[in-house]
Amino acid sequence: MSETPQSTPAPDDAPEQIRVRREKRDRLLAAGVEAYPVGVPRTHTIAQVRAEHPELEPGQETDDEVGVAGRVVFVRIGGKLCFATLQDGEGNRLQAMFSLAAVGEERLAAFKTDIDLGDHLFVHGRVISSRRGELSVLADAWQLAAKSLRPLPNLFEGAELSEEARVRQRYVDLIVRPAARQTARQRPALMRSLRDNFHRRDFIEIETPMLQTQPGGATARPFITHMNAFDIDLYMRIAPELFLKRALVGGIERVFEINRNFRNEGADSTHSPEFAMLEAYESYGDYDTMAALTRDLVQTAARDVLGTTVVVMPDGEEYELGGEWAELTMYGSLSESLGELITPQTGLDVLQAYADKLGIETDPKRLSHGKLVEQLWEHQVGDHLFTPTFVRDFPVETSPLVRDHRSITGVVEKWDLYVRGFELATGYSELVDPVIQRKRFEAQALLAAAGDDEAMRVDEDFLMAVEYALPPAGGIGLGIDRLLMALTGLGIRETILFPLVKPLSS
Repeated sequence: MSETPQSTPAPDDAPEQIRVRREKRDRLLAAGVEAYPVGVPRTHTIAQVRAEHPELEPGQETDDEVGVAGRVVFVRIGGKLCFATLQDGEGNRLQAMFSLAAVGEERLAAFKTDIDLGDHLFVHGRVISSRRGELSVLADAWQLAAKSLRPLPNLFEGAELSEEARVRQRYVDLIVRPAARQTARQRPALMRSLRDNFHRRDFIEIETPMLQTQPGGATARPFITHMNAFDIDLYMRIAPELFLKRALVGGIERVFEINRNFRNEGADSTHSPEFAMLEAYESYGDYDTMAALTRDLVQTAARDVLGTTVVVMPDGEEYELGGEWAELTMYGSLSESLGELITPQTGLDVLQAYADKLGIETDPKRLSHGKLVEQLWEHQVGDHLFTPTFVRDFPVETSPLVRDHRSITGVVEKWDLYVRGFELATGYSELVDPVIQRKRFEAQALLAAAGDDEAMRVDEDFLMAVEYALPPAGGIGLGIDRLLMALTGLGIRETILFPLVKPLSS
């Protein structure tokens, strides 16, 4: 037995439009009219109607009957003839016409009193073209499909949501802004492109745990939770790296994963505490082969998503993702920027003096040669790299999972890919010697003991796996959200459909 709908008046302090709409809902329910029916007899989508009738002449009528449904985004009330524009989830629109002759006096009056902007409406009737040439459905019957209790911005007056409102009410953003719907569709197209590219290369997609007994694979502060069944603390995944490398040990020579990572750190225009990451590893590769792979992944994705490798920013500025990409070294470009030779042997005092001079804040808990070099480089060089650039050969202290450079002492075979001033991807020649890896973990543990809450820990299970012989390998990590940023010029909160936002204060 179904429950009788109960009338729930809007709060006295609710805006007038909400109170009026709530009263309409209650009146409909009291009269036995479903304000939220279980379904409607739709026969066509709006897109199908438009596709099947592309060229009707103004005033032309057809015998084709359809049942369509959509959200009301425009209403014009007349005496004997009313109009509504219906919009589907893809932004396709179709006009519905309600005439006294076709629907009768009672149903025309009900349309005028019951229907508001934002309601979902079902319309049945013949497909025609209005006298102004607008493709329309001349209704012979209509039904409310879902009553909207909140008004929409007026779409026909160029209403704009603020950036904050777009994020907090993405559902409204998707209704009113075509660009938001486009971004929502570009993201799965991007994921499809990446997966197809890996499948063509015989990579195997695997899944790694999101809950881990200890965090690893990145220098980052984790989120901590508790498992009642085992009575142990667990950590939300900060990276899948150490499990993907276990798969290489097991003989799966090419692996990738598109995953969710969680890092309990700051949030800004390029960082989110929950984000999507692609990681891939290939046995017998190195950071050079992974750079070539990354370039192809990005360029193919651009062509698949945009149809071109030329990205047009929201302000009209363009940049090219195609062709070969620039390369520079971290120490070489920093030396050129500062006008003094900076090497892996440069002392902390020299680096700190430059940081003080440039107004760069440093953290005493994370003070090391490598940290200072990277902070100086980011300030002097990284923030200004607009076109795609591989930045190669990083300090050993900041890259505990990366192989020492084959010819340069004090650096490791790592690159970061920068586009538009932010890091898009990173690539390694992976460290596969378990003895050196243990020493690197132990050095990280000392940093953690000294107060660095982003330092790694000694992972005995991973070390055991590597002792079974991890083959020479190359690896990459590429931010999905950031790749969409690179393809669209948007900020990270617009590339994530529902980003985490701080709740409004009460």
